[in-house]
Order: sequence, then structure tokens, then C-alpha cells
Amino acid sequence: MRRLPAGRLMVTEAGARRAGDPGHDTLDKAADENFPVAPFFLPRAWREDLMAVYGFARLVDDIGDGDLAPGGADACLLGVAPERADDRLALLDAFEADLHRVFDATPRHPLLRRLQPTVRRRALTPEPFLGLIAANRQDQLVTRYETYEDLLAYCELSANPVGRLVLAVTGTTTPERVRRSDLICTALQIVEHLQDVAEDLGRDRIYLPAEDMKRFHVQEADLATPSAGASVRALVAFEAERARELLNEGAPLVGSVHGRLKLLLAGFVAGGRAAVEAIAAADFDVLPGPPRPGKLRLLREVGVTLRGEG
Repeated sequence: MRRLPAGRLMVTEAGARRAGDPGHDTLDKAADENFPVAPFFLPRAWREDLMAVYGFARLVDDIGDGDLAPGGADACLLGVAPERADDRLALLDAFEADLHRVFDATPRHPLLRRLQPTVRRRALTPEPFLGLIAANRQDQLVTRYETYEDLLAYCELSANPVGRLVLAVTGTTTPERVRRSDLICTALQIVEHLQDVAEDLGRDRIYLPAEDMKRFHVQEADLATPSAGASVRALVAFEAERARELLNEGAPLVGSVHGRLKLLLAGFVAGGRAAVEAIAAADFDVLPGPPRPGKLRLLREVGVTLRGEG
């Protein structure tokens, strides 16, 4: 699952690195995410709790993608035998067991020990964390999605829990906000899948629905070329429009909150919109590499989103 689609969190805290903290390398990855994880303008307590949530989300993604630091340190911390240090399903099982300790005992992994005060302070429940683990477990077993509905069900596990955690940490959860947040997070996940078609294919994963590939006469081999042909571009444009519509439907979430949280959520929506525009500006050719929006485009989209014009 790689970078956390805001669905995945963004963190830009210079203090992520702690001398002697075994989890600091994971936390340092926040600077490379698609969105800021805990930007400076948020209250310090929010930043600390969002960083704790990020540490969990980043580590579970790294387990699922096989991107753990070499040497097996994380496996050892989780109680996984050295000979199984590369067994992703075994690591995910051990990580899930350690997550349960967050709620009723003392976790083994330092990133989960860091998460425990946040869970208690914010009264967080296991469900969103379990969803992220389930998504990474699914990545080991499912590499193709037949329908758009199948992909949405995957996003319900892989992306939507992050938005729900942001609302929970900031004490702003309501049923309607959760609904809007889910739309935004799913859209961001779809956008990231579009940006990373080539990278995902390298991992033998395709997140473009098979029914849509058939509709646009796209074969898997067409995704392995240096540049996209007309059929692939048409498919990407179709999925990008779906993501844009989800973002637009979810955008009223921004207007439902106030203060610094409003700016954070506007950044999520604007980041997704700017990414869709970057894909369009590349004429929907995502195969040479992920189209990324420039800062000016992102700032313009933030302004539009804050004013409720988009």
C-alpha cells in the first residue's frame, strides 16, 4: 500500500526522530508522504497523537509491502522467529496480536507502545486499526479486483480508517462527517492507485477494476509499456473522474469543522484535486511515473476548497 493515501495521514514534524527510539526510521517517513501528517499549525496534542497513529499505519503498510528495515528487528520485536522474518502474513498476525495488547496489556513494539496513550486519551477503538491490518493481509492474497465495488470494499479497509482516526483524534466524529470522510479517503486511495499503476504492477498488483479494463480494451500487458496508449489513457481518465466526483461529494466535510482542523481537511481534499489535475495535465499517461501537482496548483486548490467553490 506504500505511501499513506490520506486516506493516509500526512506528517511533517521535525521532531519525529528520537535518539534511541527503535521506531524513529518509520516515523521519519512522514516527510515523504503525499500529505502532511501532523503539520505545525495543529495543536501540539493533536500532532503527537496523529504521529502515533501514523507510526502504526506506516509500519503496517511496510509489513504488507515487504519494506521493513533489513535485519529483522521489527520481527524480533513482534516475537516472530528469525526464519519467518520475511513471512508477511506471519508478521501481520503478530502485529495484530500486539495491537490487541494496546487495549489490554503492554505492547511489544515501541510504535505500539507510543500509540497506547493516544488510544486511551482519545478513547479510540480497535476497529480502524484492524481494518488497516486486514487491508495489508488482503494485499498478500488478492492482487486483482474484478469490479469497482470490489475496489471500494478494499478502500473501506485500506483508506477510510485513517480519516475516521483523524476525526476521532480531533474529537469531531459524527455519522455525517464519517460518511464524507470515507468518500474523501476512498478518492485519495483511487488517485494514488492511478499515480502508481506502474509501481503496483511491479509488485504484481493491479487496482484498476478488471471490468473497466475490459470496457476500455486494456490488457495487463498495456500497463507494462513505457508510455500509455489511447486505451489506457481513456481508462485512467474514467477512473480519475470517479475520484473527482467522490472528492466533490466529500468536500462539504471541510465546511462542517472550524479552525485549524478545517485547514488540515482542506489540504486533504485539495491534495486529491490537485493530483487529479496533474494526471489530466499529463494527458492521463501515468506509466512513465506518478504525475505530481506543483505547489502553486496545490495552494490554489486549498483556497478553492476553503471558500467552498469547488
